[in-house]
Amino acid sequence: MSSSPSSHAAASAPSAAAGTSRSRVIFASFIGTAIEFYDFYVYATAAALVIGPVFFPHGSATAQALSAFVTFGIAFVARPIGSFLFGHFGDRIGRKSTLVASLLVMGVSTTLIGFVPGYDAIGSLAPILLCILRFGQGIGLGGEWGGAALLATENAPAGKRGWFGMFPQLGPSVGFLASNGLFFGLALALSDAQFRSWGWRVPFLVSAVLVALGLYVRLKIAETPAFQAAIDRRERVRVPLASLVAHHWRPTLLGALAMVVCYTLFYISTVFSLSYGVSALHIPRPSFLGMLCLAVVFMALATPLSAWASDRFGRKPVLIAGIAGAILSGFAMAPLLGSGSLPLVALFLIIELFLMGITFAPMGALLPELFPTNVRYTGAGVSYNLGGILGASVAPYIAQLLAAHGGLAWVGAYVSAAAALSLLGVLCMRETRDARLM
Repeated sequence: MSSSPSSHAAASAPSAAAGTSRSRVIFASFIGTAIEFYDFYVYATAAALVIGPVFFPHGSATAQALSAFVTFGIAFVARPIGSFLFGHFGDRIGRKSTLVASLLVMGVSTTLIGFVPGYDAIGSLAPILLCILRFGQGIGLGGEWGGAALLATENAPAGKRGWFGMFPQLGPSVGFLASNGLFFGLALALSDAQFRSWGWRVPFLVSAVLVALGLYVRLKIAETPAFQAAIDRRERVRVPLASLVAHHWRPTLLGALAMVVCYTLFYISTVFSLSYGVSALHIPRPSFLGMLCLAVVFMALATPLSAWASDRFGRKPVLIAGIAGAILSGFAMAPLLGSGSLPLVALFLIIELFLMGITFAPMGALLPELFPTNVRYTGAGVSYNLGGILGASVAPYIAQLLAAHGGLAWVGAYVSAAAALSLLGVLCMRETRDARLM
């Protein structure tokens, strides 16, 4: 007997609603990370180009660069604190409200950096205010990624968590393109004097508009099914961090080690390479920013490819292949970047950021899969941001020292060593592709 049209409509309504909900969730997880990483990369680019002379004007160019990279690293110290703080509320109160709060903290901190006067105007108060706001950026971003990854993966259908977890991972590529693209446009439109005087502040001020957009999108999403199920089963713990340390320290540590390669590849090939290329190789700033924009396109292309492969073959095989490539890429730094030839420098940047996309994409599913629902926000965020301390906070600073005393070959060895550390972490962890998140 055939069913009536009304029964067909009733049957299809839930699936249509689910499809709409998933589309909204995917966009909300993507747009938030894109905006937050835009904010974060705006500072990274400014640190490589202008923070030193504006806020630390006394001393050599190398001393200025080192001081700027110290302020860059402050945020990575703050990020685990942010993951503790927002992870607690994300696992106790919910994913949605916590993600809204993290976006606000990040956006306000970034916008205010655009208003901080330089050293010439207010003296030593200028770098102090800069460090406080940079710390605020780290707090906000520390709470962002874990929640966005959970928003995507806890709403994913069976067998597609890697693909759904890819969308927060696309955020950094788009955020970086927007940040560097804006700096690139300013470099073309303004003189060096104009850029150092006021032009560098424009990308920070643009953040206020982007954050308003992100808040509008995130306020319209619902809580994730996995967290709602945990509430119904009364599985929430009083202090998620304490439970994480007591019962889940091993996956937290292994997840942090796995993240090291992602951070190292990205920040060595962007922040350090940009600073080194402009100051030591005398490549024009617009040219280097243009090459970075091109290279990030390859990072964005690698992200869905790697996410699909992680659903098809597993998280570990994809990560092992990408990390092996990263270890080898360290040996290419001196001959390619050190050549000063624009095509070879561009090739080096493309290789590094393509490998970044390969190793970064599976993390959107892998890190949440390592933890049960009641500590998942905290666990995924802490692993992600502890990896940042190991792989990114000191990476530009150490690279600057190594380049000054041993040359680029030493910096390349640093990249290979960081990748080897991640390989150890991945080899020691279990395959998570078939883990249940409910």
